[in-house]
Amino acid sequence: MAPWSIDELHGPDGEDWRVPVSELESRITELSNNLAEAGIEAALIQSPVDLYYYAGGRQNGALLIPAVDSAASTEQGGDGATFFVRRSVERAKFEAGADDSCLEIQKFPSLRIFAETLTNMGIDGGIGLQLGEIPADFGQKFKSALAPIGEGKDCTAIVHHQRETKSDWELEMMREGAKVQRQMFEAVKQSVTLGATELDLVAAAEEVSRRHGFGGTVQMRRFPLQCDRAVIASGRAGGVPSFFDSAIGGTGPHPMAGMGSGFTKLEENQPILVDLVHVHRGYVVDATRMFSIGGLSERWLERLSDMVEVSDSVVASLGRGDDCSKAWQIGSELAESMGYGEHLMGMQPDQSKFLGHSVGLQLDESPVVARGFDRPLVDNGVMAIEPKLVFDDGSIGVEDTWVKTKQGMKRVTLDDSYDLIIDC
Repeated sequence: MAPWSIDELHGPDGEDWRVPVSELESRITELSNNLAEAGIEAALIQSPVDLYYYAGGRQNGALLIPAVDSAASTEQGGDGATFFVRRSVERAKFEAGADDSCLEIQKFPSLRIFAETLTNMGIDGGIGLQLGEIPADFGQKFKSALAPIGEGKDCTAIVHHQRETKSDWELEMMREGAKVQRQMFEAVKQSVTLGATELDLVAAAEEVSRRHGFGGTVQMRRFPLQCDRAVIASGRAGGVPSFFDSAIGGTGPHPMAGMGSGFTKLEENQPILVDLVHVHRGYVVDATRMFSIGGLSERWLERLSDMVEVSDSVVASLGRGDDCSKAWQIGSELAESMGYGEHLMGMQPDQSKFLGHSVGLQLDESPVVARGFDRPLVDNGVMAIEPKLVFDDGSIGVEDTWVKTKQGMKRVTLDDSYDLIIDC
């Protein structure tokens, strides 16, 4: 049998699903400039998510990106950004653009001579490490190996801040993801029947997502780095808390997977909260809609209408450039004035203290609509706004993913033509 070929690495119908080289080049250039401003000689990117962001793939290795004023940069006559790969070098070359790549790609040298290798490239100062992303023992190993060059700094925040602003290409990936996500909601709608379980609905949504290229993992930044792609909670299951810092916990199928959907069966006249994430070529979109069998009481409908009003207030605040902490204050105070202080984003003592979270390559990016985030959402920043209420007999709310533009907030996910509540 012939060895594998790069011709086997493609999207549906042979499409090229690699990150465009122009994207990689602009991202590396921006980080190189940001490092120089921060006084950091170079960054060593090792988080798989950020390897995809800067190198186009998450092969096992470490990507060195010199500051623009470093002797190792191309601007100063050096080799520039270099991806040291353990495996697979051939895939790393292809994913970075092959002959058009803006990266140097080499086999990872022995860690014993790694500092010497970087010195020979022109690095003569401490290397920035992603200490806020990589495991502590892994980080310590590289700090020790690179100590002969100089004391390194944590460059996590520099990378996170850069990723807050999405490019036009990234926004297009999210819009494509939103199209698939809508089909996921339609699949759920077709599966809502008396006696079906929450997991039956999840299976219908996930079949659509998988068929359209979902890779199997929702990337998260915050430990323990776990999240279900589809959280569907019906009736009293919507009032069950979990380990996960969100409004909706859910029973989960068993204690090791103790969040999200479980074996609760659908009943008439109960709220069915459907929170679906789809990831298209790495990029997250997040939305929630309500379903029911036989309709909901006026009280439940009033609660949903109130959460739409809270969502609108948060969206308007972010759209006019308020700090995210101000948007939290506006939204949470409005909910409290409506009488929901004990039920907003959970019930005491398990309430979450946010109304929105940024999304991108990870579900829980920054900034967040919460106390302490005293800065606005940047233009081309993307955020999921999700005010929800939790009671003993169920939960209800709304969520959409929005992008900040110079004209205000624009919805990325389900538009106004899609009902907030679907009676099946």
